[in-house]
Amino acid sequence: MKKENKQELEDALRPEYDLKPLLKAGIRGKYAQRFREGTNIVLLEPDVASAFPNDKTVNEVLRMVIQLRKKVHKDKQTRTVRA
Repeated sequence: MKKENKQELEDALRPEYDLKPLLKAGIRGKYAQRFREGTNIVLLEPDVASAFPNDKTVNEVLRMVIQLRKKVHKDKQTRTVRA
């Protein structure tokens, strides 16, 4: 088995793919604010995460909780108006 040259391992890109000009002109964090506004990540505790097979199920259950809370809130308002 032939040993590879150390330089070949370090530089896997071809010379025509020079990234220096691209990286020099780039602006770090240019889209960071836009990304943060459109992203909402919630970390679940391990015991909670184990109760759900996937993210779709978590979203479905949370939507049901939201609907139930709205219904309960609406029912409480109806009772106080009638009393």
